[in-house]
Amino acid sequence: MKKSLMGLLAALPLIAAAPAVACDEHAKQSEHAGHGEHSAHGEHSAHGGMAKKAAASAQKPASAPASKNGVQTVDLTVTPQGFEPSNVKVKAGQPVRLVVTRKTAKTCATEIVMADLGINKPLPMDTPVTVEFTPSKSGTLRYACAMDHISGLVTIQ
Repeated sequence: MKKSLMGLLAALPLIAAAPAVACDEHAKQSEHAGHGEHSAHGEHSAHGGMAKKAAASAQKPASAPASKNGVQTVDLTVTPQGFEPSNVKVKAGQPVRLVVTRKTAKTCATEIVMADLGINKPLPMDTPVTVEFTPSKSGTLRYACAMDHISGLVTIQ
């Protein structure tokens, strides 16, 4: 009894120091990289952290979406790499319809959140989810997973 108790007490600091796993990608990265959950930038490196956020904002917006009946429709897909495309271009003053389909279970992007518009919708696997809004002025709108690790931009012109 004393021996097993001592073993448990010896392991306690290791258990307490183990990082919380937020999604499968974090667990996979910890197993393969062997150096914890955070990158040198202090972000979750399994999702690209600050580098991925900077790449999404620096990435040239995809061409303008198809317009049907005056509605700009953009198809977004959630893949192991995140939202694709991660930066889309739309016109101000015209309705926008994002059609988001999650194609992977290995992601924390099980919801799409557009905080500036008060939008938060679940993304069930292989089911197209429609998000609609009409941007009134030029600028950018950010969309992300609920954990705010995976994101993209809507560039409004």
